[in-house]
Amino acid sequence: MKVPIDLQGDVAEVLVSEDQIQAKVLELGARISADYAGRQLTLVSVLKGSLPFMADLMRSITVPVRIDLMEVSSYGGSSTESSGLVRILKDLSASIADEHVLLVEDIIDTGLTLNYLVRYLRGKSPASLRICTLLDKPARRLVEIPVDYTGFTIDDRFVVGYGLDFGEFYRNLRYVGVLRPEVYSTPPVADAGPAVEPGPPGDPVAPADTGA
Repeated sequence: MKVPIDLQGDVAEVLVSEDQIQAKVLELGARISADYAGRQLTLVSVLKGSLPFMADLMRSITVPVRIDLMEVSSYGGSSTESSGLVRILKDLSASIADEHVLLVEDIIDTGLTLNYLVRYLRGKSPASLRICTLLDKPARRLVEIPVDYTGFTIDDRFVVGYGLDFGEFYRNLRYVGVLRPEVYSTPPVADAGPAVEPGPPGDPVAPADTGA
């Protein structure tokens, strides 16, 4: 039987607090602003995990910034492992040719997916391409990738929060926490609400009354 999600109770410990995250974001924003002084910058985020980080980071950058989003899917691995085989589900919406690009990541572990993305983006001829990550987990690295801006280096632990998920949940935690091992031994489920008695076979299901 799957256990309902307990956002706070499923976290064994807070690894990086909300205050630590916000202080680091300001620090990274200042460094990036100094490095790109007098230039425009395109931030590229990969859906969905890095969205909170990029939203906070872009507001701490003082040079002109535009943003773009990609969505990728790894296949051939497990639910918690990346194989490095990547399918582009959503490509960039605008050209990055001759643009200064900063790829914003929530976490780097094996580096396999990121390695593919870097090669893919370089093929679009940006003026420069750098990488910024909130979390770096070097113990799991399989491909060496130069990272220009790193928030926190962490041990090989299963972390959630501030965009990081397990089974699409826990992203809304305001900190980064270590998930209890007993939680990820079985996939999480949301409370589905009361069960509905099915009608006779072949009968259409009536839509719910929304009051609209």
